Amino acid sequence: MNHVGVGYDVHALVPGRKLILGGVEIPHTHGLEGHSDADVLMHAICDAVLGAVGKGDIGTFFPNTDPRWRNAPSRIFLEEAAHQVALFGGTIINIDATIMAQQPKIMPHAEQMKGNIAKALGIAGSKIGIKATTNEQLGFVGREEGMAAMAVASVSLPD
Repeated sequence: MNHVGVGYDVHALVPGRKLILGGVEIPHTHGLEGHSDADVLMHAICDAVLGAVGKGDIGTFFPNTDPRWRNAPSRIFLEEAAHQVALFGGTIINIDATIMAQQPKIMPHAEQMKGNIAKALGIAGSKIGIKATTNEQLGFVGREEGMAAMAVASVSLPD
């Protein structure tokens, strides 16, 4: 039986931090603020995968009040999400994700992001879709105050 999960994450852009998206460090004047590496793409995917198996969200497994996750790479979170699917005897069918960022350009890094995400989830990169869009200068994304990502995960689980 197919199960679907939806994930969404948002972080503020701040000076003095690295910008990490999909496990890739992208040159930019600002990075994303957060307890871990603040990788909005991996966080949204993690929530989507966990949602597909009914296991809550990233904060359930990795609370931002726990010092163990301070500056942690989000790859760890995806690995745990994949582990949760495996505990149910399931398989991740595919992931589709969109990054919302006014700047910098995201798509030149998409293939490397896919590789990082695929490795963490234990699936083929061909099962991962990554898109990017601006907000046409509207809202917090358009004003370059932050970035957001949304993702959908399809997981096959035994009946």
